Amino acid sequence: VLLADGPARLTTTSVARRAGVSVGTLYQYFPNKQALFFSLNERYLDMLAERVEIACRKHHGQRFAEMAAALVGTYIEVKVERRDMTRVLYLAAVEVDVAELVERMTARVETASEAMFASASDGGFENLPTVNLTLLNVLFGTVRSFFDRRMADLLEDQIASQLVTMFCAYLDAARIRPENFLSPRTPLPNGKIDPR
Repeated sequence: VLLADGPARLTTTSVARRAGVSVGTLYQYFPNKQALFFSLNERYLDMLAERVEIACRKHHGQRFAEMAAALVGTYIEVKVERRDMTRVLYLAAVEVDVAELVERMTARVETASEAMFASASDGGFENLPTVNLTLLNVLFGTVRSFFDRRMADLLEDQIASQLVTMFCAYLDAARIRPENFLSPRTPLPNGKIDPR
């Protein structure tokens, strides 16, 4: 019903009719259409976070370029596999406050992606929490923008690869270089030689 009628024209009566239940029965679970929108967003965002968490766990210990590709690829994959639903949920979010749900999803994705990048086989990163937060904001904002502009078809091919390139360049710049570590023969501030 949401896909057919859109958020503004959807009514609880039309949803009850489509579900084959009485309006009274529907009201026991969803007192108004805002409650329906909230529940739909909650299920969608939980599914999105879970898929990203799984992808991040699978890529622990790999190179950061593979991690970036997995993060970008999984997020975009979820958003475009039901692009009609993604778009209509963005529209429905105007009708109900989903800030708490978005924050919960974002926190889960932040935790999963930060743990993944912390395990990168090709080095650690300067200020990883900030680096990770920056990457996620770029990812979330870019994907939202392409849906708002009705250009979601570009996400899977052209934009996904561009985002991965951008992520890799940024991660490489934020990486702690081996030359920044003390060599075994480097004098310590107290004049002694590092025993490593």
